[in-house]
Amino acid sequence: KVGERAPSTNELAAFHQINPATARKGLSLLVDSGVLEKRRGIGMFVTEEASSIILRRRQEGFAAGFLVPLVDEAVKLGISRKDVQNLFEQIAESRGLYK
Repeated sequence: KVGERAPSTNELAAFHQINPATARKGLSLLVDSGVLEKRRGIGMFVTEEASSIILRRRQEGFAAGFLVPLVDEAVKLGISRKDVQNLFEQIAESRGLYK
């Protein structure tokens, strides 16, 4: 949640049973990406932008990990754009996406 304090390096390391240096690196990456902000002497806290940053990264990962391979495979198999769209809509509807 926005403004919530993140676990300290030592808390994170102990909870996940990892090296504190690894925990520190992970927290630093979150600070560098704008998900967390450091408040000197107090700790690290979730930023207002955290949710949108995480969502954008997940969307980018989804496109790269699923959509690009899907399109590449459709091209290899000679499946038309319209057929891919129809298949997507059929599957999405059967899974409740359009309810």
